[in-house]
Amino acid sequence: MTSPFPIPSFAERCKSSAKQSFGASFSHPFVLALADGSLDPKVFRFYQIQDAKYLESFSDACAILSTRVTDPEDKLWLVDAARMALVVESQLHMGYGKTLGYDAKTIAETEPTPNNLAYQNHMIASVVKGSVVEGFAAIAPCPWLYIDLGQHLLKVKGSIPEDHPYASWLLMYSDPGFNEYMTNLLSRLQKYADLADENSKKRAVAAFQQSCNYEWMFWEQAWTEQTWPSR
Repeated sequence: MTSPFPIPSFAERCKSSAKQSFGASFSHPFVLALADGSLDPKVFRFYQIQDAKYLESFSDACAILSTRVTDPEDKLWLVDAARMALVVESQLHMGYGKTLGYDAKTIAETEPTPNNLAYQNHMIASVVKGSVVEGFAAIAPCPWLYIDLGQHLLKVKGSIPEDHPYASWLLMYSDPGFNEYMTNLLSRLQKYADLADENSKKRAVAAFQQSCNYEWMFWEQAWTEQTWPSR
């Protein structure tokens, strides 16, 4: 699929290194069932609640990373990215909450799955302990995958019927308005890669790969309704 936004060289290096796990999301049973509308609402509810919890940490990661850059424009962009993650939560998740029976209290009281907690810890550790380029690499797979996936599904389906049970999800992530977001994110990933030494770049690639692994596991955890062994 031709990218609707530019992919700088280091972003391409990261994505190529994670080609298998990034691409595997497109054929995961959860994604296929979501696309054709056959996904069990109970499974989608599980996913939505866990995704809301993840987005809170994604927002935190962007906010933390904003304190580690010195360019005012980069600071402002990261702060806005942190805000945007919470806006997505309030609009999309609460919209589905009305029909699926959950609210902000439900989300707050729900424990993150083992995969979700591990993903959050990986992301926060990357922005706190890693280099700036490692931080950008750790947060990039989530929006990149969702935007690629949303636009791919729209292209395959041609259009989204109004009565599709997951139309709001599909329409949100297929919105070409996200292309500017990705252009800004990947240009900053490239900017800080250009300032980094090779060891830092290798760690950034590894962080990107790990985030892609967790992204695939995010579908899997919802599909299997993953819980802790002690629960």
